[in-house]
Amino acid sequence: MKRTVGILGGMGPEATVALMARVIAAVDAADDADHIPLLVDQNPQVPSRIARLIEGRGEDPAPVLAMMARRLEGAGACALAMPCNTAHAYADVIRAAVTIPFLDMVQASAAALAAGPVVLMASPAVRRAGVFEGALAGREVIHPDADRALALIRAVKRDGATPENRAAFAALVQATGDAQVLVACTEFSLLAEPGPQVIDTLDVLVREIVAFSTGETHG
Repeated sequence: MKRTVGILGGMGPEATVALMARVIAAVDAADDADHIPLLVDQNPQVPSRIARLIEGRGEDPAPVLAMMARRLEGAGACALAMPCNTAHAYADVIRAAVTIPFLDMVQASAAALAAGPVVLMASPAVRRAGVFEGALAGREVIHPDADRALALIRAVKRDGATPENRAAFAALVQATGDAQVLVACTEFSLLAEPGPQVIDTLDVLVREIVAFSTGETHG
């Protein structure tokens, strides 16, 4: 019997759907019952993490995220996952709201990296809030141009993974050099091409979800 994982979603909606699709693709299934049971709270009304963390305005997302976590636990989730790197600034709030494990995409992704410098392809809010600061302590971390990164994230939220946005992402990565790349924004996950030097936090979270649900780990 596979364990149900609750997804705090809607940040953004396409990234949540991409996570679900990748979870389905990650399972060698012969029938419906072989797949991972998910409870998804697709809530695009979570207050803007970028507005709060970068611009210092707007509602605090923390109470809404805590409410979603409790709602998913009450509905039967055995663990929680969240396909939004920026919202991991509120990971401790989520953990405190429930009694079930939170599958931490940030810590798991940092553990998947090889040694050496890393390009952190993330929202400027991730850097401002220090989301990866502890997980990447002691590493050389290279950041993309903040204005270009933020503009591209907003373009993806507005227009999706267009050829123009894919090209802009490739150019943004190229401008940072040839270090390994940690794709740490789920909008960027919609644009990134897989490769030996690329670790996508969304793919790491998929592995964590499948491992927890199938009992390969206890979260």
